[in-house]
Amino acid sequence: MDIVHRPVMLSQVLEYMVPPKGGEGDVLVDCTLGEGGHTFAFLSKYPALKAVGLDADAEIQEIARQRLAPFSERATLVNTWFDGYFRDYPMGGERPSLVLFDLGISVFHYEKGGRGFSFRKDEPLDMRLGKHLEVSAGDIVNTYPENELADVLYRYGEERYSRRIARKVVDYRRGREITTTGELGDIIWNAVPPNYRHGRIHPATRSFQALRIAVNGELTRIERALPLALRALEPGGYLGVITFHSLEDRIVKWFFREKNKSCTCDENQPICNCGGTPVVEILTKKPVLPAPDEVDENPPSRSAKLRVVRKLKDEEIVL
Repeated sequence: MDIVHRPVMLSQVLEYMVPPKGGEGDVLVDCTLGEGGHTFAFLSKYPALKAVGLDADAEIQEIARQRLAPFSERATLVNTWFDGYFRDYPMGGERPSLVLFDLGISVFHYEKGGRGFSFRKDEPLDMRLGKHLEVSAGDIVNTYPENELADVLYRYGEERYSRRIARKVVDYRRGREITTTGELGDIIWNAVPPNYRHGRIHPATRSFQALRIAVNGELTRIERALPLALRALEPGGYLGVITFHSLEDRIVKWFFREKNKSCTCDENQPICNCGGTPVVEILTKKPVLPAPDEVDENPPSRSAKLRVVRKLKDEEIVL
């Protein structure tokens, strides 16, 4: 077993997400299991806690399975996307009291995944977390019209030079198909102005983020999953989300704010039937950030933000 990922903000997650029953009768759903770091810590700290670990990537989940072997009787691993899991969640059965989303991509995928998540390695341009997905990053780069490709880079990567990059990509692919991350990284490098090449981050960073998000439908999945996960969570339980860029964090922040309102009925509804009380209590008025020593020791944590709410009551939601 080769563990390369460190769970981000582990101490803060454990501080805010304390099993409401002390572990006995509590269930944690780790929606993005990865290599199992967060779940390992919870199961170690709470001997009676049970956990369900979700991941769309069977390869990395096998690493987690080995890591969690000492807790095999209390840990159930499911190879699935988290939005699909909560969509089909059996509401008549046991409900989780802890739900955690860590929306970062594991270091494993950058270092050993071999699917083109990093421009620092020359790998096939894939980026699919689930092998059943039909469209790869290579498909987007080689087939999308110039304006659609530019829109993807801007919408999901907030890339200021999206149109210049898209134009350069289209010019390049007229001569040959773009098949590797190295090729694409070089194209982007040559597309942007010289002063942009030597900024705080590599000029391909935002474009690679955008392609990964588009390939895996990441923003759509979290938008779908949050209300479904909150529905499944038992009252008194905790829902925590770790985000790594502003697009994710914005979705989480506004969802939590909406559920914290005294009335959550549709604005066109003439009579309030939600009871006039919030569905959740926001425990992190501002996002919790990693401590400086964690950033020094684990640089991928530098952009992480943790938001946590406690569920106050059930509500009916329209799916």
